[in-house]
Amino acid sequence: MLKQGLPSEKNDLKTQELHCDLAVVGGGLAGVCCAITAAREGLNVVLVQDRPVLGGNASSEVRLWALGATSHLGNNNRWSREGGIIDELLVENMYRNPEGNPVIFDSVLLDKVTQESNITLLLNTAVFSLEKHDAESIRMVRAFCSQTSTLYEISAPLFCDASGDGIVGYLAGAAYRMGAETTEEFGEKFAPSVEYGALMGHSIFFYSKDSGKPVKFIPPEFALKDITKIPRYRNFKKDEYGCQLWWIEYGGRLDTIHDSEKIKWELWKIVYGVWSYIKNSGNFPGTETMTLEWVGMIPGKRESRRFEGDTMLIQQDIVEQRQHYDAVSYGGWAIDLHPADGIYSNKPGCDQWHSKGIYQIPYRCLYSRNVRNLFLAGRIISASHVACGSSRVMTTCAHSAQAVGMAAAICSKKRVMPRDLSDKSRIGQLQQQLLKSGQYIPGYSLDDPKDIVKQASISVSSSFELGRLPADGPVTSLENAWAMLLPVKSGKVPRFSFEVQARTSTTLTCELRTAGREGNFTPDVVLAKKTVDISPDVSARKKVKATQAAAMGYEIMTGTNGRLDIQLTKADEVINERPFQAVDIDFETVVDRSGYVFVCLMESPDISIRCSKMRVTGLLSVLRQGNYRVNNGYLQKPDRDIGVDTMEFWIPQRWPKGHNLAMSVEPPICQFDVDNLTNGICRPTSGPNAWIADPGDANPSLHLKWSHVKTIRRIELSFDTDWDHPMESVLMGHPCNVIPYCVRKYRIIDALDNIVYQCDDNHQTRNTIVLDTPVVTDELRLELSAPDKNIPASLFEIRCYE
Repeated sequence: MLKQGLPSEKNDLKTQELHCDLAVVGGGLAGVCCAITAAREGLNVVLVQDRPVLGGNASSEVRLWALGATSHLGNNNRWSREGGIIDELLVENMYRNPEGNPVIFDSVLLDKVTQESNITLLLNTAVFSLEKHDAESIRMVRAFCSQTSTLYEISAPLFCDASGDGIVGYLAGAAYRMGAETTEEFGEKFAPSVEYGALMGHSIFFYSKDSGKPVKFIPPEFALKDITKIPRYRNFKKDEYGCQLWWIEYGGRLDTIHDSEKIKWELWKIVYGVWSYIKNSGNFPGTETMTLEWVGMIPGKRESRRFEGDTMLIQQDIVEQRQHYDAVSYGGWAIDLHPADGIYSNKPGCDQWHSKGIYQIPYRCLYSRNVRNLFLAGRIISASHVACGSSRVMTTCAHSAQAVGMAAAICSKKRVMPRDLSDKSRIGQLQQQLLKSGQYIPGYSLDDPKDIVKQASISVSSSFELGRLPADGPVTSLENAWAMLLPVKSGKVPRFSFEVQARTSTTLTCELRTAGREGNFTPDVVLAKKTVDISPDVSARKKVKATQAAAMGYEIMTGTNGRLDIQLTKADEVINERPFQAVDIDFETVVDRSGYVFVCLMESPDISIRCSKMRVTGLLSVLRQGNYRVNNGYLQKPDRDIGVDTMEFWIPQRWPKGHNLAMSVEPPICQFDVDNLTNGICRPTSGPNAWIADPGDANPSLHLKWSHVKTIRRIELSFDTDWDHPMESVLMGHPCNVIPYCVRKYRIIDALDNIVYQCDDNHQTRNTIVLDTPVVTDELRLELSAPDKNIPASLFEIRCYE
């Protein structure tokens, strides 16, 4: 029993001193990815989080979906999901949690962090003060855990501020900004006016559900009573909730740090008023059994302090996709600014403009310019207000934070400070270590001299050649323009053939397009155009009633116009009201560089085209259309000079849609061979960058042969988990928990036919195999199982280490 004795002058808090290599303050996705990256590189890390769970805005406390360059599949950034730790987290979340339950995502993050023995995790612990060695360096931070009444004194040679509001940087006197720069400072034409506002506000979301029985709702007295104070109140829908209502936003006219509690109360007022309107106004039939299930207790923040590094990311870096010698990460979300008046504004909830491709983020944005041992991560990195409109989104923040974690590891081992790594003689080491860990940096490739696969001869059982995508899939109408995104070598472009069907005599315009900038997927350059006259073959028409066909077991596809869209299939037999005919296209064009081209079939509503069930890594069909979540239609065209480009969006459909167009290619495209395994790039860029087995290969395998015996301790494999998939972390469910392209089963066999390693249930992108007993051999064979009969086995990379 513990008893307090005589009255004392005061009691002191229990104090615990912690010493580490890197102190990370902030446990959002940026802090988590920074901490895991550093820990896996051998650093002792203390991760301080002021909330009871990890994830920040992605956690169950806020419930915003984590997104980045893929932008809901609404832009032209193909195969752009962020790699490294954030990829591992999103892939794992999709595997465990395809429904998008935010509580499960909490558990995924907690599980991944607590598996790292080098991380000391402090939840419910807030940093409130610090001490410095001198004016330019931090010695330690103090943090208080409200749940244990414990004061922590955390000392480290290196600190990372990933706290969102920049508490460490602020207390340390790091140079920062808050608000918007003028156009004159950086020449940013999209810099907002005073009327529009200089800060973005906070949001609080709510979840509703159908309880299955009548439910009353009596709003609290503080709830908003006059819904017409919200100019866009007619946009509310009874079945929209969570971060679909991101535009419930407030606070941009206030101090988004010190006024956060005031902002929270106003958002609660709005949320309960909105739900009362939906539930009680009588304007939403069917809400009688609906109930309010959850309301956020804290707001999700968009913007507050932004700290200054040795360079600052600005609008032109994004739009012009400027190159940086010290690139360590990338972004791709639109420049997405919100009116400061938020939900009370008469303006649209956001003003967002996309670049034509992803942009590099330089390392010099990721550390303080005047506190020499302070790294910056998350939305507080060195970026202007306009650029922050893009770089602030969570998976972009996480990806850049991985660069911070790796930089900290190198700084610790080399005993240097963050700025020292920005030297041109040193930055290459950081970039290569990041690439080795799964990070993607646009324009860079891995060249690892320790990888002994480079010393081996490599042979494979087969390689895919794109000569034909069989016409065994559904039929789609050309009410929108469609295209196949195909990798070609420099030289004459192959000839193509598609199977089409015409309702009336009409013309089909075909265009060959490419991107004006290498590595982009905005088809803004028309290389050639062909027009083909098409007439229906009336003599061959067969009349079949839909009811009769259904009774016979045929599949009936209906088009978006409601008409019978002409595919009636049973086994291999096809019966149509109008027969298909081949359309042969020879663009008679030479391309001067290898890369992707768009073979476009332009709008022609009276024409339908056959699709294929075959899916292949590095091949995509796209259609010219918008995505209401992130744009206003297929054409981005500013009505004034705001320094952004006019362009079209050509985007894929989500699985299980998104079938490739059935086609023949002559001569076949041969871009899927074994050389891709050692080119240092693990996603499609200017080519597929993957070895893909022939679909008819029943036992796909590759064989490594060395000239002398090797002692192999570690093997690295990179599989295709569809870098084009956004993998939204919450709310949006996904139809499958393992990406269909991903190889699930494989085994590794040595020269004596011993099974070195076997995996029967893979779902992750990167597999790192550390052998308990090193294998001594001069040969290795990797045997893969195709993930599906319509999807050939593929592999981006294999590396081996002694």
